Amino acid sequence: MHEFERYRAPSQDEVNDLVRAHPFALIVSNGGGAADAPTVTHTPVIIERMAHDGGFVGGELLGHIARKNPQWEQLTDGESVLLVFTGPHGYVSPTAYADDPNVPTWDYAAVHLTARVTVLADEESGMHVVTRTVEELERHEQVPWDMTASLATFQRIVGGIVSFRFEIIEQRAVFKLSQDKPREVRQKVVAAARARGCPYGDVASMVERIGGER
Repeated sequence: MHEFERYRAPSQDEVNDLVRAHPFALIVSNGGGAADAPTVTHTPVIIERMAHDGGFVGGELLGHIARKNPQWEQLTDGESVLLVFTGPHGYVSPTAYADDPNVPTWDYAAVHLTARVTVLADEESGMHVVTRTVEELERHEQVPWDMTASLATFQRIVGGIVSFRFEIIEQRAVFKLSQDKPREVRQKVVAAARARGCPYGDVASMVERIGGER
């Protein structure tokens, strides 16, 4: 992903928050698809350990896919894969601009993490990854679910998945949030997104919070 200078992430905290809040990621690996196109799987990917500086490079994430999915068999330990996290995004109509003629655009926030993968095909590792995933995702629930009574069920079916450890070696992020527009136009973009209902996440709040910082 190309990082436009104007749309770089405003802070590492914003990048970290996006990954935590939008853990349903894409695992992209080389080859395996039609005509040797990349293979992509949608799956939850959660943070196991941040780097010492509080960022992702040098940290570890965890994920898993179904064992029937052949992507895991195409991967070798140490191979590079791409993890794609998509944050709030939305269409911006020229009706939000004060001048005409103009063109529409799309506001969005996204994070790409390149990682060295380790395939964890054993059941013990699978249990660790699925329980960590539940712990992380249940943090967002008003009343977190206690998985204790279901651990035996987890143990019975965990052979149906293959897990991964991802060591992050590169981070790229784009936060394109109408930074190039004057304040009154950004306010119109925010109002239009809220009136429409922000169907792809609360992009209005991000434009409001981040778009005016530069």
